[in-house]
Amino acid sequence: MGGEKKKQALTDIGSLGEFGLIDHLTKGIKIRHPETLKGVGDDAAVIDQGDHVSILTKDLLIEGVHFDMVYTPLKHLGYKAIAVNLSDVYAMNGEPRQVFAGLAISTRYSLEALEELYAGMLLACDKYQVDFAGGDTTTSPSGLMISITAVGKAKREEVAYRSGAKPNDLLFVSGNLGAAYCGQLVLQREKQAFKANPQVQPDISKYPYVIERQLKPEPRRDIIRMLRDAGVKPTAMIDISDGLASEILHICKQSGTGAMIYEEKIPVDQRMAQVAHEFNIDPTTCALSGGEDYELLFTISQKDYDKVKDMTAIHPIGHITEAVQGENLFTSSGQLVKLTAQGWDPLKGETGSKE
Repeated sequence: MGGEKKKQALTDIGSLGEFGLIDHLTKGIKIRHPETLKGVGDDAAVIDQGDHVSILTKDLLIEGVHFDMVYTPLKHLGYKAIAVNLSDVYAMNGEPRQVFAGLAISTRYSLEALEELYAGMLLACDKYQVDFAGGDTTTSPSGLMISITAVGKAKREEVAYRSGAKPNDLLFVSGNLGAAYCGQLVLQREKQAFKANPQVQPDISKYPYVIERQLKPEPRRDIIRMLRDAGVKPTAMIDISDGLASEILHICKQSGTGAMIYEEKIPVDQRMAQVAHEFNIDPTTCALSGGEDYELLFTISQKDYDKVKDMTAIHPIGHITEAVQGENLFTSSGQLVKLTAQGWDPLKGETGSKE
C-alpha cells in the first residue's frame, strides 16, 4: 500500500568474506591521537610511548569455528591461543611482553578442564618469557570462547609494517608451509570416522608432524632475533595465518606493489606432501592456501641479501614488482598464474575465495 515503507534489503556478511568485511567496517575510522602510529590494517596496532612503541594485538577463538573440542586437547588449545597472538607481535618485528585472556565458558566445562586450558596458556608464556597479566572470565550460553590480547615492545625505527615493500625487494618465508592444514585434514577425517563408528579408534600415529603443526604452532621469535643479529630490518612483514597467497596479497595491497613468486622455491616438507597426496591435493595448494602455519613472510632490500643467504631457516621465494604487474605465481611447469587468496573463511565456515 502507498503508506507502507519498503524494507531495505539486508546484506549477508558472508558475501563479503572476512577481509572484505573488515575493510567495509573500518574504512571510515579516523586516527585522532598522534601517538596512534598504526591502527587497523596490520598484524597489530602501534602506539608511540616516547622512547619506544607498544605493539598491541587481539584474537578471538570460538568453539566450533576456530577449534573443535572433539580432537583439540585443552592444554594444546591454551598454548595455541597465546602462541598465535605472539606471532602477530613478532610479525611487527617486536618482542611480546604481556598477554591478557578473556574467557566465556559454558557450564559443561569443569574446573579441571579450565586448569588444563590455563596450563597450556602459562606454558606458552613461560617458553616465550611473556607475563600473563590479567583478563576476564564470564559465562557462555554454549561452548567456549577465548579472547587474547598481547602487548609487545619495540624501538620505533625497528617496527616492520606490511606497507614498506618496494619493487625489487626480495620475498622470503621462514620454515615450511601447508603442514598445519594437512594436520587439520587428518584430524577432521578421523573425527568423521569416529562419528560413523564410535568403536573405531583414531589412527593418527603416522602423522605426528602435521598434527603438531596444527595443534601446537610455534611463533618465529628465532627469525626476528636472527635477522636483528645480522643487522637486517625487513622492509615489510606479516605472519602466515591465512595462507601464503593471502599474505602476499596483503603486503602488496598495503605497499602498493605487485609480486612474483616461484612454485619451485616454496618450502614444502616431505611429510606434509605425503599427507597432501593422500588427500589428492597438490602440496603447493596447501602451502598457498592452507593457513595456520604462523611462519613469517617478509621482504628485504637486495643490498641485505648477502647477510641472509646462508640462513637455512628462511627461504627466498620471489620478489616484489611494480603494482601494474600484479601478483603472480610462476609454476614449475612454466605457467604464469594470478595469485588468489583461497583459505579458511570463518564467516562462511568453509574454504573459499577471499579476494
